[in-house]
Amino acid sequence: MNSIDTEETNLSINSLIAPRVNQLVNFAGGLGLNTSRTENGSVLIDAGINGSGTIEAGRQIAEICLGGLATARLRASRDYDNWPWHVDVHTSHPVIACLASQYAGWSLSHGNDQGTFNALGSGPARALGSKEPLFDEIGYRDKADKTCIVLEVDKVPPVEIADKIAARCRVTPENLTLILTPTSSLAGAVQIVARVFEAALHKAHTMHFPLEKIVDGMGTVPLCPPAPDFLTAMSRTNDAILFGGQVHLFVNAGDEDAAELARCLPSNTSEDYGRPFAEVFKGANYDFYKLDPMLFSPARVTVSSLKTGHSFQAGEINLPALNRSFTTVFS
Repeated sequence: MNSIDTEETNLSINSLIAPRVNQLVNFAGGLGLNTSRTENGSVLIDAGINGSGTIEAGRQIAEICLGGLATARLRASRDYDNWPWHVDVHTSHPVIACLASQYAGWSLSHGNDQGTFNALGSGPARALGSKEPLFDEIGYRDKADKTCIVLEVDKVPPVEIADKIAARCRVTPENLTLILTPTSSLAGAVQIVARVFEAALHKAHTMHFPLEKIVDGMGTVPLCPPAPDFLTAMSRTNDAILFGGQVHLFVNAGDEDAAELARCLPSNTSEDYGRPFAEVFKGANYDFYKLDPMLFSPARVTVSSLKTGHSFQAGEINLPALNRSFTTVFS
C-alpha cells in the first residue's frame, strides 16, 4: 500500500529545493561556506571541512534535506536550564519530507589505493537515484534534471562518488550539488538534530505502523554544543534527540493504534537507553549493526488521533543524561 496520496506523488522535491541550493551558493561567504567544483563539474558546498560553517547554514541545509516540504526554525526556551536554544521542525508532508528525503538511507562508497570512502547520503537526490526498497513501499519517486545530496563527512569525497550519484540520478554531473556537513561543525550539528521528527517517522516505519495514517506533525530538540572530535560530536547530536527531543504526531487512526504508537516510539523503550551514545557505541565495538534499532527515536512523544480527538503521551525528557552528554568529551 502506498503511504502517500496521489497529489503528493506529483510533488517534485528536487524542484522545490533548487532555489534554496542556489541561495547557499550565492550567499556562501556570509554563511561560512566554501564552494567549488569537482573534476567532473559537480558543485561542492563545504559546510565545515575547510569552511567554518554556521548555525544558519545548518538550518538552511536542514530544510534542503527535508525536500523543501518542511520548516526548521531556531527558538529560545526556558525549559532546559543549561541549553536554551532549540530547533523546531514542522511538516505537513511527513512521509516524503522525512523518509523520501531527509533520512540518510543511500549508502555510498568508493575504494582505491588512497583508501576507502564511505558515506550515507540524504536529501532529494535519494528520490531520484537511490535503490532503497523504502521508495517502493511509500510509492514515491521524483523526476528532475538537477539534484542535491547531503553527506555527513569530514573529508571531500572522490570524484567517483559524484560520478556515481549523477549517473544513478540521471543528471549531468554539472547539475549535481554535494553538500558536505561534518558532525563536528556548527552546520553539521544543526542539520543532524533537525532530524528529530524524521527519527520518529523512521521508528514508526520500523514498527510497521501504516505511514499513510501519519498526516502532520512537528518536533523540537535542544541545539547541542559542538565538539572538535567526531565521537563526542556524534554522541551529542544523537543524545540531543534521545534525551531531549520531543515530537507530536497527528494520525488518522483510532485511539488503540494512536496509544500503541505513542507507547512504543520513545527512546526509553530501548534496551540501550540511558547512557551517552558514545558509551553505547563503544560498548558495541563501534558497530552500528550491534545497536538496538529501537534506540534512535525522540525522548518524548505525543500522538493525537484525528478520529477521536484524544491524545496520548509517553517517554520522558532526561535532563541529567542530556547534561552529562553535552559536557563530556568522550575521545
